[in-house]
Amino acid sequence: MAGSTYGTSFSITTWGESHGPAIGAVIDGCPSGLPLSEEDIQEFLDRRKPGQSKYTTARSESDQAQILSGVFNGQTTGTPISIIIHNQDQRSRDYGKIKDCYRPGHADYTFDAKYGIRDYRGGGRSSGRETIGRVAAGAIASKLLRRLGIKVLAYTKAIGNIIIPEAEYNYGCIYDNPLYMPNNSYAKEAGDYLEDCVKNQDSSGGVIECILEGMPAGIGEPVFHKLDAKLSQALMSIGAVKGVEIGDGFQVSHTKGSENNDSFYMDNGKICKRTNHSGGVLGGLSDGSRIVLRAAIKPTPSISQEQDTVDAYGGETRIAITGRHDPVIVPRAVVVVEAMAAITAVDLLLANMGAKLEYLEKVYNRN
Repeated sequence: MAGSTYGTSFSITTWGESHGPAIGAVIDGCPSGLPLSEEDIQEFLDRRKPGQSKYTTARSESDQAQILSGVFNGQTTGTPISIIIHNQDQRSRDYGKIKDCYRPGHADYTFDAKYGIRDYRGGGRSSGRETIGRVAAGAIASKLLRRLGIKVLAYTKAIGNIIIPEAEYNYGCIYDNPLYMPNNSYAKEAGDYLEDCVKNQDSSGGVIECILEGMPAGIGEPVFHKLDAKLSQALMSIGAVKGVEIGDGFQVSHTKGSENNDSFYMDNGKICKRTNHSGGVLGGLSDGSRIVLRAAIKPTPSISQEQDTVDAYGGETRIAITGRHDPVIVPRAVVVVEAMAAITAVDLLLANMGAKLEYLEKVYNRN
């Protein structure tokens, strides 16, 4: 299978299936000397693991990370970092009755069309458990970014039609509610909405917003590897994401140039912007202001309502999905979005080291 590696200077390769013995990632390009422990990675994995609340699957997984290589005496060595997480609570029998059916909203049909064979137990590589490797890698990238004074934060902006206005954000309460929303009142309202979804054997989508603070200006490659293009690729590679916005996103189509342009001004010798409609990216390069991006997350496709489908032999049938599934993917996907944004930022920061001669001279000029 091609396409399991992302990044160039800082790259990640994820491997494993939902119902296989283990899942994990290999991270290459991490500089040596970064203090790193399994606890650093576990902090991120615990935000993604199942069973956190009534809004997540009841599958019981500790998702304990084990570092196999690339770390010695508590520091990265510059060699590939390999991380493994063992699966512990698979129930493959839940999929036995529908193994020949194509579940609506899933990748069953397309995997069969491409490969002619698929792991029907939980979706195999198309399962949300694939994101464990991304989150483990994102923990490393985030720690590296913090050393550079760059912070990445993701949270739930919307569940269904419950949308938090930016003026009512309270970043301090993101971890106070199980939906990772920056407003506890809206989180309660969203919780009530999800309760109705569950009662009706249905699921919900939502929006995750992510911000990067402290990125210097000029990061990104101006043509095919633009910062916003790479961030969009990173987020769109997450299975549940169906749309990505940078800055004002689709709203710019309703504005005029005089409204959408961000005016510059000087503040103690530093170039600043009065507004941030661009979301911190101009010409594919960071402009030094806050980078703002959003990911639209589709509703969980595994619902217990009966749905029309066909089987692998061309017969029409109806199925109801049983087993343990999230009524909403959004809360567990928050840290996945954060991880992919961090990985992208590190990759492009490392690539930028060769953009100016002065950068090389600072490291290599001995005169």
